[in-house]
Amino acid sequence: MKYSGDIDELCYPFIYEQSSVCDFEILTDELCTLVGLAGCACDEASQDIAEDLFTLQPKIFDLNGSIRGKCAITEADIDQLKDRYHHFLSLLTGEKKVFVLPRGKGACIQLHQARSVSKKAIRMLVKAEQEGQTLPDTLHRYANLLTNYFFALTLVINERGGVIEPEYTSNNYKLKAK
Repeated sequence: MKYSGDIDELCYPFIYEQSSVCDFEILTDELCTLVGLAGCACDEASQDIAEDLFTLQPKIFDLNGSIRGKCAITEADIDQLKDRYHHFLSLLTGEKKVFVLPRGKGACIQLHQARSVSKKAIRMLVKAEQEGQTLPDTLHRYANLLTNYFFALTLVINERGGVIEPEYTSNNYKLKAK
């Protein structure tokens, strides 16, 4: 397949590219959409989360473009997101869960999807590097942190809404006692 030459029939300049770089860009575009949807789905009790998500959206597009263009994800961005992640973890009053069966209402649905898409984006970074791309270290670190951040937000929203996400204990792997 190739571009027909008709600009109306081209959704994205790199859509026919063979590398994982384009796949990463498409996944992070999806991620930015999910974050926007989650922000809009936040109820009155989670307006602080909505504001955080709307602030985060441009950084996700920065992550998107950083694989091909100038890297726009810095150590300061990582530190800022890590601060927000720890802030939301500190709001949890219940038991801290490691892995849950994803459930919830409203914004939790999109946030669980965003968590999963973040993991896919990390895998695309791994694949792009295996294909010979030289990638800034900040990209995979930021994407990993996004995954954990989205998980924390689901726990906060569900705790506020009285939704219990059952903790999942794997039958496949034995966890070491802390």
